[in-house]
Amino acid sequence: MSLNLPAGVQVNAPLHPRFDEVLTHDALALVAKLHRAFEPRRQELLKMRGERQARIDAGEMPDFLPETQHIREGDWKVAPLPEALECRRTEITGPVERKMIINAYNSGADSYMTDFEDSNSPNWYNQIQGQVNLVDAIRRNISYVNEAGKEYRLNDTIATLQIRPRGWHLDEKHVTVDGQRVSGGIFDFGLVFFHNAKEQIARGAGPFYYLPKMESHLEARLWNDIFCMAEDELSLPRGTIKATVLIETILATFEMEEILYELREHSAGLNAGRWDYIFSCIKKFKKNKGFCLANRGAITMEVPFMRSYALQLVKVCHKRGAPAMGGMSALIPIKDDPVANEKALAGIRHDKTRDANDGFDGGWVAHPGLVPIAHEEFVKVLGDRPNQREKQRDEVFAAQDFLNFVPEQPITEVGLRNNINVGIHYLGSWLAGNGCVPIHNLMEDAATAEISRSQVWQWVVSPKGVLDDGRKVTAEMVRALIPEELAKVKATVVAQGEETATYDQAAGIFEKMSLSPEYPEFLTLPLYEAMD
Repeated sequence: MSLNLPAGVQVNAPLHPRFDEVLTHDALALVAKLHRAFEPRRQELLKMRGERQARIDAGEMPDFLPETQHIREGDWKVAPLPEALECRRTEITGPVERKMIINAYNSGADSYMTDFEDSNSPNWYNQIQGQVNLVDAIRRNISYVNEAGKEYRLNDTIATLQIRPRGWHLDEKHVTVDGQRVSGGIFDFGLVFFHNAKEQIARGAGPFYYLPKMESHLEARLWNDIFCMAEDELSLPRGTIKATVLIETILATFEMEEILYELREHSAGLNAGRWDYIFSCIKKFKKNKGFCLANRGAITMEVPFMRSYALQLVKVCHKRGAPAMGGMSALIPIKDDPVANEKALAGIRHDKTRDANDGFDGGWVAHPGLVPIAHEEFVKVLGDRPNQREKQRDEVFAAQDFLNFVPEQPITEVGLRNNINVGIHYLGSWLAGNGCVPIHNLMEDAATAEISRSQVWQWVVSPKGVLDDGRKVTAEMVRALIPEELAKVKATVVAQGEETATYDQAAGIFEKMSLSPEYPEFLTLPLYEAMD
């Protein structure tokens, strides 16, 4: 198999069956055009992130931007939504893996966000096979046969597809344009858009996207300009693309209205991406000696900084005529333990009941078995309405509401061990090619792994990183616990009939990333360099 590549484009990776169907000359030409037009701006925005972080490390705290006050006070709305995005009471998420795509499409959810980012281990095979899978799925020509010979196919009622490309910080190292790596996000978007946008339009549902990990409205402006060029290249009307932005960084909270404004022709609203949001708070204020969060399990959507962020998102979206989407509960159904399963399902009900009553128009689940429960709780509030965008909130939040970082306790040995255990387990699976992993009855992805290693790092460096029994969390303590938790992880993996080859490496990476003198910004960056 060989590729017909545009001038200046190189693909430095193996070609598996059907990869040539998506790595076509014209699709890669679109990727190259987008890269040449916008890569300098991406690099400048990433540089601005670093400069902003340096100011925060020096004591600067975020606030609303005075230079964009006119946008926050202006009278404007996002463009009308297509019918396919009016009803999103339940959205299911998962990686671009073939069986997952079929199960999610068939789940009964209103919408399905398929993911090239946090729930997908971004090795070359996964990324390009995911593109092949979506080509088939969008054309209703996808099937899967498991090891037992059971065949999975699409049913007649399927969810509306939305696609999440990678964030701005990630490259696609296997593809270069003029000798320079392309943005992972531009690569993912460009291929899936080129091959599928017109087919999606013909079927009445798309092209729709989710955009991750933005830190400013300028990053949203970059996506908007990319959308405009891509629409022009395919001779599509302006505003054909619709995209939902995940508000999953603390800095983006202060620019929600500006982000909607920049994408107003293309906006499908905002989503409260809670797990990355917690990670972002730890990362941004890691050197602030007054900042230290309690065990991950204590950081619920009811704590002050999470509560104010969620309500602000509903307020902003509905003020501007945009959908407000609730985030993910990591709970999943538990087999063979009715008591634990009922507790998990009660947690899901509580989560979705709160979101529906707060004014969210829908929310995420991670498992097909949770779709009926989430749907039921939203229907209790919405009735037969597809959404509740008419519900306006009147709270006025100040910067300190988003920066009220409590609780600081408890920090426990159990919590510390859990972070180490989850971090090692997830990293081992990620290195083996699986980016969405059930661990301790929770569905974990890269965001929760980031919380795990970040909390360990911060508890070691912060004077407030003290266990409830009075012991200070230290590097020596963490190093002593890692082998014990690695042994537990391996025992679990063996009991599940899986290989353990990647877990020693994972433990070493976790130790390095959680105890490094300088905090590594993203766990996935050095990991990606080490994978195929």
